[in-house]
Amino acid sequence: MASLVFSYAHADEELRNELEKHLSPLKRMGRISTWHDRRIVPGEEFEGQIDQHFAEADILLPLISSDFIASDYCYEIEMTNALQRHERGEAIVIPVILRPCSWQQLPFGKLLAATVDGKSITQFASYDEGFVQVVDAVSRALDKLEATAPQPTTASPSGIVIPTDAHVSTGSSREPRSSNLAIPRNFTDLDRDRALREGFDYLARFFENSLEELKQRNPGLETNFHRRDADAFESTAYLDGLQASHCGIWRGKRGDMLGDICFSASGISEKSCNASVSITNNGQLIGFRPLIGGGGPEDQLLTNEGMAEHLWDLFITHLRQRR
Repeated sequence: MASLVFSYAHADEELRNELEKHLSPLKRMGRISTWHDRRIVPGEEFEGQIDQHFAEADILLPLISSDFIASDYCYEIEMTNALQRHERGEAIVIPVILRPCSWQQLPFGKLLAATVDGKSITQFASYDEGFVQVVDAVSRALDKLEATAPQPTTASPSGIVIPTDAHVSTGSSREPRSSNLAIPRNFTDLDRDRALREGFDYLARFFENSLEELKQRNPGLETNFHRRDADAFESTAYLDGLQASHCGIWRGKRGDMLGDICFSASGISEKSCNASVSITNNGQLIGFRPLIGGGGPEDQLLTNEGMAEHLWDLFITHLRQRR
């Protein structure tokens, strides 16, 4: 069984918890055991435990974010040790880009990230989609380790050495412990309001930039983005001077049954809408789910980008039908 160790900033603990749950299939198959610093029990030496597990790990997963890069311990100690072991061929380091940040020019930027093109987890339509790619990357690394590991042997009574099918243990023995240790997090009204504000501001920038790019790529198409105020904007596309697609998007009022962010093809009405999303959480992370208009798995949280893509699809689909 291969040992996998997380290197991460504690600001990203909820995302690490989600990733560890996605790695459960590999753990149930007996292919990996996982460790992170929250496993250190009272009375144990903090740095000594981290050094030991980093020195024994077969796979090291640095969870990259601006907080990780800003952390002297994560970047200068854990990352440096991980890269040294990787270069010596003692371990495989797989960077997992959690949130958008400038990481490509740093020393670990030369390594192939877990996701395609180093896309950050929060840029996927749902966190689940990103974490599935991470699990695939870890599976490939395990295949490589298993292919190069020496086969364990036993000696028969005649003295002939016979290969066995026993798993190779590459780490020291540890007391067994579940990884299913996350408990529900209580999100406050402040958490909800902050996430909703950040999500709406992201959505407005997403539509404005997408409209500009749409115009650049399609001769004869004109676009207009109008931010009415902090809580509402309208987007329009024109073909040969005629309106081809239009929508209004606004923040719903607290307690409004329409949803937290509403979309209407007839513009901002605040009384009815064609689609909407609500801010919610899964006990560990906060995100968005489609409320009216559907279009997304009910058991998946949408990131800011996923929510923006969901509403943009409604706008662009109507435009394509008019061409």
